[in-house]
Amino acid sequence: MVGRRSAPSVAYFLVTHALFFLLACRLSASQQARNYTFVHDARTAPEISYYDYIIVGGGTAGCPLAATLSQNATVLVLERGGSPYGDPNITYLANFGAPLADASPSSPSQRFISEDGVINARARVLGGGSCLNAGFYSRAEADYISGRDVGWNSELAKQSYEWVEKKVAFQPPMKQWQSAVRDGLIDAGVLPNNGFTYDHMYGTKVGGSIFDTAGHRHTAADLLDYANPDGLTVLLKATAHKVLFHTRGEWTGKARPTAHAVVFRDSTGAKHRAYLNSGAHNEIIISAGSLGSPQLLILSGVGPVDQLKAHNITVVLDQPMVGQLMSDNPMNAVFVPSPVPVEVSLIEVVGITHFGSYIEAASGANFGSFPDNDYGLFSPKVRTPQPTTQFYINLRQILTFIPKSSRSVSCRRSRQSRGRQRP
Repeated sequence: MVGRRSAPSVAYFLVTHALFFLLACRLSASQQARNYTFVHDARTAPEISYYDYIIVGGGTAGCPLAATLSQNATVLVLERGGSPYGDPNITYLANFGAPLADASPSSPSQRFISEDGVINARARVLGGGSCLNAGFYSRAEADYISGRDVGWNSELAKQSYEWVEKKVAFQPPMKQWQSAVRDGLIDAGVLPNNGFTYDHMYGTKVGGSIFDTAGHRHTAADLLDYANPDGLTVLLKATAHKVLFHTRGEWTGKARPTAHAVVFRDSTGAKHRAYLNSGAHNEIIISAGSLGSPQLLILSGVGPVDQLKAHNITVVLDQPMVGQLMSDNPMNAVFVPSPVPVEVSLIEVVGITHFGSYIEAASGANFGSFPDNDYGLFSPKVRTPQPTTQFYINLRQILTFIPKSSRSVSCRRSRQSRGRQRP
């Protein structure tokens, strides 16, 4: 019967199937490994190599830095984790939380417990925390960008936001649950209703999401699409162990330690060294996260001298504030079981209050389905027996309360993180 099909019918068939093919390609792009010719396993790296820039940490800071710097220089990125592509627990919105419950050595999430007994996690994957968090995207507060604390050029910051948003930010679908959250916040007086916006605004707003309309996550690793492939090398499962320094000006009495190389090991334990090329502007950039960066500095001899000596680390530079004043915003989560399944949605709406709290909600995540009822970050405390029954979560309320005494520091940190994404 195909031979008797009319020309319009054939055209319609071809167009609809072509559109379906294009849509399928579009939807699968976020879950399949990108054809990044510059990404390699660290086991393939030479023992000695040279670059203009060496970036330790391929997360939400390292990836955009690498993409930008590679336009005019040779860049090496050392990422201790693997690739996010092809991992359904990272890609699919419906699997949110699964990486946080995965405590295996190969997990993209590395669990740790604070001295207070609070469970937390560090990202261990190319793309960093954007592979694990709830995907809410918002710009930082305008006063923070142009104020004395940062003092960036507002127009350049706007262009940078747009550069990121073209790859990883989307307007969320706003289905029943998130619409109810928005209406509830407005009814509760979290005003005004700002509608959809990427900007930081007091009141209730619909923000961006790094999940597209098909529920596929887009991470900071996607920003490597902008990179110059001839100028960039990304090594996966490459753990940085030490930054090497040499001292200049020893004979002039103005000795100054200068970083010139990074020692790292691959997954087999083999040691490699990456050196900076000659050049006054070449740099080693440490973007290994709020815990990994000071850790690497201390291992390299830069930090509080008492700590360095206590661990028999040669002192390169006494920097007493390295690793100090670390703080985080508390999360108060309210879980409301539902007798029936509800739609899966992560953070799309936020109520931003004038007293420093952010009110958000998610739905449909079945934390009871995690192995051994291990809820990771959502466990209330260490060694506390967890409920054994499965349930559906239809409310997650996060109140980030900033005491007035620390608001000048902690509140800004919170808003800065919103300029990327909030977990």
